[in-house]
Amino acid sequence: MKGSEGVQTPTRAEPTEAESTLRNGFIDAMSTNATAVTVVTTDGPAGRKGVTVSAFASVSADPPTVLVCTRRGSPARDAILQNQVFAVNVLHENQAEVSDTFSGRGGLRFDFSAHPWRDGSAGLPVSPDAVAVFECAVAAAYESGSHTVILGQVREVHQGGGQPLLYCQRRYARLAEKVQQHILERAGA
Repeated sequence: MKGSEGVQTPTRAEPTEAESTLRNGFIDAMSTNATAVTVVTTDGPAGRKGVTVSAFASVSADPPTVLVCTRRGSPARDAILQNQVFAVNVLHENQAEVSDTFSGRGGLRFDFSAHPWRDGSAGLPVSPDAVAVFECAVAAAYESGSHTVILGQVREVHQGGGQPLLYCQRRYARLAEKVQQHILERAGA
């Protein structure tokens, strides 16, 4: 089967019942993992792009390195790899609309003009309202299943204020809500 750019893509048989059960169980179990919501942005010869990402983590402090995972075929993923730079914007708890815009929800799909942005030190789009921003140079990229794992060597860090927007159990959450829920569950309420 030929892909959109003439690249040979393997045909895959329909998943077995056991594979489907494992996949669905994996997705359900992962939904219980509360993660900070980020918008990963890039700018350069391949264009100005952004995408909402929940798979973001620290890799090392020596040197400062982070990772993000983006879906293969995403225009933002392709631009990040071509531009060789990206910024991770850890969204403030009041920035759910920014997340929606860069996840493709609603009518403002991937539109930078819908929310305030400024240029970071490397000229990358950064949110002035983010609780933290990591400006990075691509250090490495690895294909894994349906996604690409991109390692970024951190070049600049900016810290804002407030609490991060969380994503848990397939919806946005606030840290204070999760703490309150945990307290009530522990109390047996």
